[in-house]
Amino acid sequence: MAPHDGKSVMEEFMASETEKRPISTIVIIIAMQTEALPLVNKFQLSEDPNPTFPKGVPWVRYHGIYKDLNINIIWLGNDSVFGVNSVGTVSASLVTYASIQVLKPDLIINAGTAGGFKAKGACIGDVFLASDIAFHDRRIPIPVFDLYGVGLQQAFSTPNLLKELSLKVGKLSTGDSLDMSPEDEASIIANDATIKDMEGAAIAYVVDLLEVPAIFIKAVTDIVDGDKPTVVEFRQNLAAVTAELDQAVTQVVDFINGKSLSEL
Repeated sequence: MAPHDGKSVMEEFMASETEKRPISTIVIIIAMQTEALPLVNKFQLSEDPNPTFPKGVPWVRYHGIYKDLNINIIWLGNDSVFGVNSVGTVSASLVTYASIQVLKPDLIINAGTAGGFKAKGACIGDVFLASDIAFHDRRIPIPVFDLYGVGLQQAFSTPNLLKELSLKVGKLSTGDSLDMSPEDEASIIANDATIKDMEGAAIAYVVDLLEVPAIFIKAVTDIVDGDKPTVVEFRQNLAAVTAELDQAVTQVVDFINGKSLSEL
């Protein structure tokens, strides 16, 4: 039998078997400490003082056993020069790659806050499961390069999870700026995005390369096309919306426990 999409028969068999066995190891990637710590406490995780990441990186691993799951929360850490959370696509892609190499997860969850668009039905405190993920600030107006710049990916399909939990579904657009330039806005509209963040598409790119399933859970802190400045609204709502995110991620993890990828 000929290989399918470059995979051998044995590789396809192993992939099929992986989808059937219960999920064991989860990696949850979170950009901000404020978003990470409530979940660390919820799952009673411990900080790993000697994570096997490259020397000098600021990333922090919290780990432990919750029910039947080996859970790892990877916070991007504080930048060693500026002391702020290492948000953005560069840190997110590096952390994702290293975490897959070191921890060999069955599933990756990218959890965090995001901006939402009222024109697409988003409200403060809404929690979305992203269906599609793309970049909005990699504009390369050359045929084919333009598609590469957008980098459209689909999240891992979880129809049973969606049926069970009251999460909204929307497309996620990613860029390295908190604000939105007119050029970004045009790209976000072209992406048909409901939510906007600074890490998702970078993580989606890496998991696609390494063939690890991933889901993206985003809670809305600010309305990008609203009347209030993004920075003001983000700061006002961060604590309350993080609590909504915490609850949603806990529900997702509880649902995942004891199930295989094919049952999600």
